[in-house]
Amino acid sequence: MKFVRYAFALVILFLCAKCKTTTESGQTEQTKEWLTYEGRADMPNVVLVSGDEEYRSEEALPQLAKILSARHGFNCTVLFAQDPNMPGIANPNYGRNIPGLEALETADLMVIFTRFRALPNQQMQYIDNYLKSGKPVIGIRTATHAFNFSAADSTSSWTHYGNGYDVEDEWKGGFGRLVLGEKWISHHGHHQHQSTRGVVASGAEGHPILKGIGEGEIWGPTDVYGVRLPLPGDSQPIVLGQVVNRAGEFAADDALYGMRFTDSEVAEVKVEKDKDGNEKTSNPNDPMMPVAWVKSYQIPGGQPGKVFATTMGAATDLLTEGTRRMLINGVFWSLDLPVPEKANVDTVGTYQPNKFAFHDDQYWLDKNLSVKSLQ
Repeated sequence: MKFVRYAFALVILFLCAKCKTTTESGQTEQTKEWLTYEGRADMPNVVLVSGDEEYRSEEALPQLAKILSARHGFNCTVLFAQDPNMPGIANPNYGRNIPGLEALETADLMVIFTRFRALPNQQMQYIDNYLKSGKPVIGIRTATHAFNFSAADSTSSWTHYGNGYDVEDEWKGGFGRLVLGEKWISHHGHHQHQSTRGVVASGAEGHPILKGIGEGEIWGPTDVYGVRLPLPGDSQPIVLGQVVNRAGEFAADDALYGMRFTDSEVAEVKVEKDKDGNEKTSNPNDPMMPVAWVKSYQIPGGQPGKVFATTMGAATDLLTEGTRRMLINGVFWSLDLPVPEKANVDTVGTYQPNKFAFHDDQYWLDKNLSVKSLQ
């Protein structure tokens, strides 16, 4: 009888252990806090870090991971912003927690698409360790301002990563400027009204990242970001962003706000207000801003590495084949792998991304967006 009770207890313990299988960050079989996509054993590990409030990185990066895994055999892990009190529920507005960053310890490539995050010390340590290793980085859209630490974060060990950091020369401008080549500067095009058409930068013809991409095939409804010219160090612009006017009417309920791939009128006038409220006009295509570039990076105390940065890449930008191909090619290039002549970038499963937009906290509470549903 004693043996039967002992055996029964072992069975219960086994079942409980199975039910509560966790990793360091607490992911369980029932509560997915991140997504994994298995590729081939001989292919690199790519960790994709989402966490922005506007451009739907939580939709873009799972699709990018699916393409990388299903079409090309990469092993991918996608991470999401979450309130630690609601594990497994993606909440882009929660800026202080991205579970699963320990995956960077075995990553061959980090793809980062975050905005103004203020992560805890332990999570930032994984990012810092990765960067010190000199492994490659791809930064997408808001990654130029990936982090931001306010006065409330004065006890953080990582304030120098913040977009507004202005203390030490080498970290001035934070992660964005030092690693990617630029921090947040401005909207160069008219947000929600002017789209971006990719134009090959002078001297970049034949660059591997452009393989299989025809003239005018890179497009997205997001507007061009402003950067300071020239970009620093050995930065090489690959694609310039031509600001394009919308041909049709503005449509607030449309995923593209009424803009279309077929829009062709090159913008000549941008009207904006200066700091005193006075209107001023300029030509947003003179000069055109780089929207994709490559460079090297090396953070203090670390090894040198390589970067592919693009200020395109919102979830709705990935509806365009040429834009997807630029990003997939960027992964191959970053990992020193031969770039396919024309990479298969067909979307995997149903891909109907939401329009780029900010939402208040109540929206995300009501939406209750499970990480598992993004698989």
